[in-house]
Amino acid sequence: MFTSASKIPINGMMSINSVSIASHKLTRFCILVISTGMLALSQFAQAYEENEVATDHIIAAEEALNEQRYQDAAREYRIAANLSENPEVAKTATRIAYSYAFSDDAIESARRWAELEPESDEARLYIAQLYLRVGKIRNSRRNFEKLLEKGDEPVDEQLLRLVPVLAREDSGHAYQVMRQLARKYRKSPYAHYAVAVLALDAGELEVAAERAQEAIEINEEWVKPHLVYARSLLLQGDEVGAIDYTARLIGDDPDPDPEARLELAIMLVSAGRDDDALSQVNQILLEQPYRTDALRLMAIINFRLNRMDAAKADFHDLLESGSYRMDALHYLGRIADRNGEDDEAVRYYAQVTGGSNAVFSQSRAAGILVHQGEPEKALEYLNRFSDINPNFAVDMVRVKAQVLASIERYDEALEQYDIAVSYRPDVEGLVLGRAELLLMMGRLDDAIAQYTEATKLWPDSAISMNALGYTLADRTDRYDEAAKLIRKALNLDPDSPAIIDSWGWVLYRQGHSEEALPILEKAYEKLRDPEVAAHIVEVLWALGRQGDATVALEEAQLRFPDNDLLLHVRKKIAPVAP
Repeated sequence: MFTSASKIPINGMMSINSVSIASHKLTRFCILVISTGMLALSQFAQAYEENEVATDHIIAAEEALNEQRYQDAAREYRIAANLSENPEVAKTATRIAYSYAFSDDAIESARRWAELEPESDEARLYIAQLYLRVGKIRNSRRNFEKLLEKGDEPVDEQLLRLVPVLAREDSGHAYQVMRQLARKYRKSPYAHYAVAVLALDAGELEVAAERAQEAIEINEEWVKPHLVYARSLLLQGDEVGAIDYTARLIGDDPDPDPEARLELAIMLVSAGRDDDALSQVNQILLEQPYRTDALRLMAIINFRLNRMDAAKADFHDLLESGSYRMDALHYLGRIADRNGEDDEAVRYYAQVTGGSNAVFSQSRAAGILVHQGEPEKALEYLNRFSDINPNFAVDMVRVKAQVLASIERYDEALEQYDIAVSYRPDVEGLVLGRAELLLMMGRLDDAIAQYTEATKLWPDSAISMNALGYTLADRTDRYDEAAKLIRKALNLDPDSPAIIDSWGWVLYRQGHSEEALPILEKAYEKLRDPEVAAHIVEVLWALGRQGDATVALEEAQLRFPDNDLLLHVRKKIAPVAP
């Protein structure tokens, strides 16, 4: 809406007040362009000519981005998109909200974009994928169908290319959409295979096996469905059967597909047979030396086997090939990190701007800078990474909180956690991280309240149950309540060493030390963790086995020499230690 001051007088001259306002806005915008470079001047000029109010919201959005107020930026751009007739504004609004994962704003902006550009496939793809992200399966499927209808190839063949697109989002949602899209193509091996792949990702292992077999029945020569079937056997726990099936697939073929040999190598790695896996990879590279996927696997196997010189050479070769660049940089960073080459490690980690290792890499780079005594540099580094890589901006808020907590700037850390939780209230790890910080701050009641809230939000989560149960066992005398929670968590995840440790600890706190000790020892066998070691020491001491307790403590401190918890346990027992 325009104010009277901005109207053009009858004589065709703008009022002095209107000129002043326009000049002020242009000045603000130019400052933003210089500082952020995120908005094209032509877009601003066009939007300003069409709708001055929309321009106000564009400026507010860019200022919010510059100040890392991501949700405000998404909202302001969404408002600007609804006010402007310029599709470029709606496109920018969509991309920003999508990048920062503010799905409601992104959907509204994408719908506006499609309204302004009805033939835009890109707008339609955003709408389809955003509906998939929020679990609106029917809406997502309808929009994907419209895109598939416009394709030049048969729809069932297009489904294969759609698999990686769907796989970017929630695996359960992706499987449901693909299953519906493939429903019309019961005689197509491509449709069955596409469903099988996404069923596998979603943990629908029996469905994956069935659909893979249906694809095989239609086209037995096509190797990919065979590999999905073998992988389904592996994930169902039939490791021997999966390896045997894939090995026979190779052995029965006079000219075996390298894909099958690579899949066999991956299965052997999962079975802990790294040397056997390496022989398969070497065979692939002997026949096809250009296969970068095989080179990547060889590098990872060498890394697992602690053959760091070989792994480093392999990852450098991979980097030079241009393939799997993010993986190569991440592992080269880890190798440098292990070797104590801090500056080189940070240099490699900093370049990991995508993929599943990006957050770990940036967190580790920041941790190295903190260890070097440069926490401010670490925080600046994370801010810069957020600006350049918006997909990971909220993750970096969490990393900043962890950095601040590590240097005991707890109030600032809590502010960052509050921001992160406000952006992603449905992310369990953020809620639990905030609770853990409250514990570090000595705010026990607030931490317990936060953990309790987590168990309500995620009632079937073993992680949240265990976090609350362990806190109650360790910090209060509410042992029966703690035991009930931990027992439920253990039923959900009986192999978790953290939960096994919690169960042993609550038994000790209830006075059942004899029963607690073997459980804690089982947890330590699964996970060599200083906290579990400290628990074992305390239980041994309580049982009157002071000599064993001292030996266990000394062994743990050799493994974890600077651990505060072990130092605390030593202070507790040292005055009466033999």
